[in-house]
Amino acid sequence: MTIQYLKKSPKTSSTDDSKTTEIVKNLLKEIETSKEDACISLTKKFDKYNGEIVVSKEKIEKIKEELDQKTKDDIQFSHERVRKFAEAQLKNYGQDFEVELSNGLFAGQKLIPVNTAGCYVPAGRYAHIASAVMSVTTAKVAGVKNIIVASSPKPGVGVHPSIVYTADLCGADSILNLGGVQGIAAMTNGLFGNAPADILVGPGNQFVAEAKRMLFGKVGIDLFAGPTEIAVIADDKADEELVAVDLVGQAEHGYNSPAWLYTTSKRIADYVIKRVPELIAELPDLPKENAGAAWRDYGEVILCDTDEEMATISDEYAPEHLEVQTQNLEWFHKRLKNYGSLFIGEETTVAYGDKCSGTNHILPTKGAGRYTGGLFVGKFIKTLSFQRMSKEATKTVGAACARISRYEGMEAHARTGDARLRKYGFSN
Repeated sequence: MTIQYLKKSPKTSSTDDSKTTEIVKNLLKEIETSKEDACISLTKKFDKYNGEIVVSKEKIEKIKEELDQKTKDDIQFSHERVRKFAEAQLKNYGQDFEVELSNGLFAGQKLIPVNTAGCYVPAGRYAHIASAVMSVTTAKVAGVKNIIVASSPKPGVGVHPSIVYTADLCGADSILNLGGVQGIAAMTNGLFGNAPADILVGPGNQFVAEAKRMLFGKVGIDLFAGPTEIAVIADDKADEELVAVDLVGQAEHGYNSPAWLYTTSKRIADYVIKRVPELIAELPDLPKENAGAAWRDYGEVILCDTDEEMATISDEYAPEHLEVQTQNLEWFHKRLKNYGSLFIGEETTVAYGDKCSGTNHILPTKGAGRYTGGLFVGKFIKTLSFQRMSKEATKTVGAACARISRYEGMEAHARTGDARLRKYGFSN
């Protein structure tokens, strides 16, 4: 049977996006400049409110006392079920499940991979073979059926031969001689005979990152990526030469790649400040140019008094790559909370993770390690919830839903519960 639209909407959910974007952009700029004063002013303007901004403990307690018990009971009913479902999700993280939340009410989740993934593989300054491995392999293992790779072509050659080989080996279904914004846009819009990508992954320069940011919503993305970063935590027992070499190892990525050292050792700090420029001077021209600019403009050496201070400053920065070269490795492993990927002990280094040791090198930058991790199979898998329930369960769920909806002022929502209560012979 041919699909027929018996009613077709004249608008889409994106119809008003351009106007909204401009308004929000201006409001965010105003708040960034004037901070709290702007928030207060805008609240007066839009909400006609001129009271306290942070709700006081006294106000909370007063509301608890004054709110009628039936309302509190209904809210508690909702809270209990949402909490039970969240607990079941945590217990069954990464797998399908179904659980009975209360008598006759069942809920669960299914994990379904996206259909099409677009993998961007940078090849501007360097041919990033490892980026093809990281993105395509992970998508393939996740169960993605259609994998597109886009990478910058070289004149008369096209995509670097080693990237073509890698993408094909790892399971790419289509490889495009397209880099930059055009590569990102082509995968998003399903050009050159491909299906539109459901998600875009992979590192790239600032133009690639901005294209992904602007297209987010129309397509999913792995993360908002910036220039690559390295931080090293080192105490006085660290090998100072390894620390310096590792900082330079990441700085060669580009002129704007931060390299940070957090140390409790003045000796290590002094050595690194002297040694890093020497190591950079020994590099070939392109890495030397990149690393020199990166260390000059983005390099930092931070001297701390204690291990706790090093951990605190590291968590504030939330570096993409974090090496720990200290005596107390286990303590740091347990204590540190914000990073993209952690390299424990001098035996490992960021380059191992970048190229071949197994962990993914597509990682959060610019402090995003505070709220997300890097690329993993879960990025390609949708966690979809479902629920089913007996007619008997409507007696409690339908009644509570109707009342909560009316507390909120959403009458049409309430009536969907009412209709079922009537049909199944219950009263609200």
